[in-house]
Amino acid sequence: MAWVYLIIAGLFEVGFTSCLKLSNNFSNVKWSVGFFICISLSFLLLNKAIQQIPIGTGYAVWTGIGAVGTVIMGIILYKEPSDFWRLFFIFTLIASIVGLKVVSK
Repeated sequence: MAWVYLIIAGLFEVGFTSCLKLSNNFSNVKWSVGFFICISLSFLLLNKAIQQIPIGTGYAVWTGIGAVGTVIMGIILYKEPSDFWRLFFIFTLIASIVGLKVVSK
């Protein structure tokens, strides 16, 4: 169950970074509230996950999910570049996240 908490926490990290951009420096109340809800849930679930998963692994996977998800959101929603090297390193990060899951007890 800890890995489920960790994955959901990572998805909420994507949520809070997306809300952060849309909050327009916290001037948009709706997206600012979304940011605080997502960041709170993300940290709560991360905390639950690292009770059973080593903190180094949990943190790396959490930030990896957030980083990959945020880059994908940026490419899809904000038309950020998706050149070969950017995608190559995103896939490298995904492989590292999977590798951490595989070697964790």
